[in-house]
This record gives sequence, structure tokens and C-alpha cells, in this order.
Amino acid sequence: MHRFYIPPARWSPDHLQLDEGETHHAADVLRIEPGERVVVFNGQGAEITAEVEAISRRQITLRRLHEGRSAPLACRITLGQAIPKGKNMDLIVQKATELGAAGIAPLLSERTVVQCSQGEAARKQAKWQGVAIEAAKQCGQNWLPEVAAPVTPREFFEARPPFDLMLIASLQPDAMPPRHVLAEAEAVLGRKPASVLVLVGPEGDFTPAEIALAKSCGCRPITLGPIVLRTETAALYTLSILSYELLSAG
Repeated sequence: MHRFYIPPARWSPDHLQLDEGETHHAADVLRIEPGERVVVFNGQGAEITAEVEAISRRQITLRRLHEGRSAPLACRITLGQAIPKGKNMDLIVQKATELGAAGIAPLLSERTVVQCSQGEAARKQAKWQGVAIEAAKQCGQNWLPEVAAPVTPREFFEARPPFDLMLIASLQPDAMPPRHVLAEAEAVLGRKPASVLVLVGPEGDFTPAEIALAKSCGCRPITLGPIVLRTETAALYTLSILSYELLSAG
């Protein structure tokens, strides 16, 4: 069945309605008709199988048939990603959603080619949040990651929430394999980390000053192996490791 997103502020199981954008996609692109069944979710774990009751130009009304809820993922993984060139950030947001990231923090590092004003930052945030929504619709993920507005690494650390473990992908000689760092964290906590931050740098990596800042704030350097990876590859590789180690059953 096709999946559609209804924001938490508009989520009302007894009065389900798709907004104008989702209505356009459902009616004009997918050619959905009254009587068909669809799935709607609110990005906070709730999911409803519903029947299309009525279609108008700007909204679709749905009738609830069955309601379910997905449990939160075992660990809240946040990706702090230096914004890459071109459309690679779209790819990173899409795949991070599929890999179970709970948060995505785009970073404007000193070596980031993309720089933006406050207005541009808000537009990019909205665009990338839309990419995350589309990815969640496609992959069946009922927990939507929150994409933050782009900020500098210093601004991020000044406002960051607490994490059980903070990591930074690093080419430095003191970087440790991720599994070793995760095992050490579990030994200290007495459990697997429930919240993890991982930073991935831009083309050319973070500057020495940015790496020093991250370390001073508690980030542990981790190695991604002997091959130097492109920034988008490094992000997906790191999230895959964390997803396997922290989100998999068993």
C-alpha cells in the first residue's frame, strides 16, 4: 500500500486528512481513488491503515481502519554531517533515514564549499526534511529523523543535547576502530549507548582546529579503515556500522 505523511500537529486518528502536497501526489500522480486503502504515519511511531473516503482538489479525507505503533529504535543516532558539494547531501539524508538515524545536523565547516545565509539555511533545512519524509515513506520507517538547520561546528556544540557517546570519523593516527570504542562505552555505561553522535567531515576533512574542538567536547576519533572515503561514503559506512551494532536485534 502507498504511504503518506501527516505531521504530528495535524495527526488526528478520527479525522485523517492529507494536506495539499500529499493530496496532489496521491490523486494526480498515483491516481488513487475513493475506496482504496493507504497507510499514513506521523513520523513519531504512529501508523494507520485507512480507506480513502473523499478526494477534493486540496485534500483527501480518510477513514481509519487499523492503528498501530512502532517502538522507538534502541539508540538515537545523530549524524553531524559537513555539507558536501552538489546534491550529495540529499543522498546522505535519504540513506541516513533508511539506516535509522534519529537526527541529522548539517555542518558548515571551514572547508565546506557550500555556505549559506540564515534564509538559505532555513530553505535547505526544509528541503532536506522533505527528502527525509520521502525516504521514510518509501522504506516503511515510522520514526522520522529531525533535520536541523545548518550551523558551524562551534554553534552545534554550544547547543547540542547530551549524548551517551560522541564520535568523529578521523584520519588521525589516534583513531580507534568503531567496535573497540563502542565496546569501551558499553563497559563504562553498563549497557549499550542509547544516544550517539557521529561527525563526518567534508572533502578534505575537518580542519585541525575543528577536530581539536570536537575532541575537547568529548568526541572519540574513529577510523573507517585504510582507504580514504568520499564524505558521502564515509557517512553511510559509519551509519551502517552503528545501525548494525546498536539497532539490530540481539
